[in-house]
Amino acid sequence: MYLKLLSNKNIAVVANHSSLINNRHLVDSLIALGIKVSLIFSPEHGFRGMADAGEDVKSSVDPVTKIPVISLYGDKQKPRKEDMAGINAVVFDIQDVGARFYTYISTMRYVMETCAAEGIPFIVLDRPNPNGYYVDGPTLKPVYKSFIGMHCVPLVHGMTVGEYARMINDEGWLEGGKRCSLTVIQCTGYTHKMHYDLPVKPSPNLPNARSVELYPTLGLFEGTAMSCARGTDFPFQAIGHPGFKNKSFSFVPRSIPGACKTPPFQGVECYGLDLREEKPLVNVETGKLNVGIIIYAYRNTVLKEKQSFFRPFFTRLCGTEQLAQQIINDVPEQEIRESWKADIDKFKKIRKKYLLYPDFE
Repeated sequence: MYLKLLSNKNIAVVANHSSLINNRHLVDSLIALGIKVSLIFSPEHGFRGMADAGEDVKSSVDPVTKIPVISLYGDKQKPRKEDMAGINAVVFDIQDVGARFYTYISTMRYVMETCAAEGIPFIVLDRPNPNGYYVDGPTLKPVYKSFIGMHCVPLVHGMTVGEYARMINDEGWLEGGKRCSLTVIQCTGYTHKMHYDLPVKPSPNLPNARSVELYPTLGLFEGTAMSCARGTDFPFQAIGHPGFKNKSFSFVPRSIPGACKTPPFQGVECYGLDLREEKPLVNVETGKLNVGIIIYAYRNTVLKEKQSFFRPFFTRLCGTEQLAQQIINDVPEQEIRESWKADIDKFKKIRKKYLLYPDFE
């Protein structure tokens, strides 16, 4: 039981709205058990999960518990030494979705780094990865490292946050090659063969299992001229553009405070693809990014200059300039996939060392 690691200590918690134990927040549960939670660190979207993607989150005091909340998605992304004054252990409990550019794992890495520097134990309460049943996509090149991709891993890494933390720690990826005192509290009954349906939406624009399943692919559309349906009731379950050739489906993005205040093409009709139900063109293949959707969108969106379909942010999301160039050059999908294989095989050998649950292979 991990409570013995926390008793009689001042605890900091890295948490958000997904940090639930049987519909009760982790912080409330710990306090009820007599654990002293002195500080909360919050990631992108904030502690209560109501901030837009990419929106700076201010530090504050939680109105429910009166505990100070330090934002790690605003003025700073990494805790400072002074933030850790008097803290004896840090608990990380956030639901991830298994995509390299989903920023919760970047927050985790930075908190681990500060814990390593200050000699503070770091405890991960592990959770299943809903996209943990495959590894796929381009591997990040070091030149493109950023907060949306801090490690040279494939776009879909197939690891839980606990497994990922073990890899960061033991591969020497923390600053200066330091290691923190890491404990992972494992899930019960989880395997990487599972298609796990999350009991809570991990962020405002991933409201259901379908959006989570599509996110590793549709998240890339944030770096294109297309809308991925943010500002609708089905974000990351459709794509569209005012100049899309297929006019059989459309949506009009609107401002939705707490999810997307200023969506791309707000108030403008976008035509495109409805991905809420599987269809032959957009079938989600188990164990693969759906590169075909990106290729189809590129070929069927009317733009003055075709190269303007891909924006610089697409390269940062991919972690490489290669994918956009391959699609522009009309490289066949199978050849694109083959170009990822050597790096994926190399990563899988590293990944295997840190798995805590039965693998999908």
